[in-house]
Amino acid sequence: MNRVFTYLAVLMIILITATGCQKDPPLQFPYELSLPPHFPEPEIPEENQLTESRVALGKKLFYDPVLSLDSTISCATCHPQATGFADDLMISTGIQGRMGFRNVPTLTNVAYHPYFFREGGNPSLEGQVLGPICSFDEFGFNARELADRLSGDTLYDAMAMDAYKRPMDLYVITRAIAAFERTLISGNAPYDQFILGDSTALSPIAQQGMNLFFSERTACATCHEGFDFSNYAFENIGLYETYQDLGRFRITLDSADIGKIKVPTLRNVALTAPYMHDGSLPSLEAVIDHFDTGGVQHPNQSSDVKPLHLSQTEKDALLAFLQSLTDEEFIHNPNFSK
Repeated sequence: MNRVFTYLAVLMIILITATGCQKDPPLQFPYELSLPPHFPEPEIPEENQLTESRVALGKKLFYDPVLSLDSTISCATCHPQATGFADDLMISTGIQGRMGFRNVPTLTNVAYHPYFFREGGNPSLEGQVLGPICSFDEFGFNARELADRLSGDTLYDAMAMDAYKRPMDLYVITRAIAAFERTLISGNAPYDQFILGDSTALSPIAQQGMNLFFSERTACATCHEGFDFSNYAFENIGLYETYQDLGRFRITLDSADIGKIKVPTLRNVALTAPYMHDGSLPSLEAVIDHFDTGGVQHPNQSSDVKPLHLSQTEKDALLAFLQSLTDEEFIHNPNFSK
């Protein structure tokens, strides 16, 4: 099944479901996001402002395998907290052992993303939710049948009424899971502590790596910029001469977009191996080596990916810096746990 058409169908379902909805009554128990002082406020849809009840419902759904056709896997199956809400498999398996075709990205700081999936095929976090549910090789379910399954659950119906003033349906499912995912904010790694004034938070070698990372020589920060270490653009990094996964081309059908993939955040990157859209690089050392070589010079390759000729000491420093982006508080936060 072509995922582009799957995503479009999902968007239509959500829009149809939302049509005619009455404006929600005043929110009585807003959820207060715990934002690091150097993070901006994320943009949250007016119709899905965060409340305690919405986040609680979304969290329950996130961890519930009932969302899959045979009730064997949940969102958390491929997005476990211990690995930064990313999978540690090259390619995850869905129900009945069905293989996907991409490495699972982290959900760290998805509240800030302007679009979703590796090729940017969905413009909203709410819309993204139904992608895995309706994908044959993931949850393998029918969205309407899922809504019917959950609408008969007394607890879920009660939570839905509390959160959205309506019975359990697709609107509630997509909004609630998106609400929970927007709370997955990470910004208290040693790097953050260092830039906020703790001069002891980074080791000397990590500081050397930080300076190298932000230098014009490596140009790492050209794409991995800002508080979330991503500009969310689409780039071809010269991983292959011929791409089996055509990336952004799947959406635009423009040959100039072949092999272009959304730039990932580097938050908690030391936890999210293996790397790249297909999980083909097993370690951060392998990632550093790839960029050091300058890629394979694909026609669409970014001009910022070029041979760096790093010494082993410089590679070790970059590795130490990337490891300093691990937020231990984030991966142990009980608010995000089952």
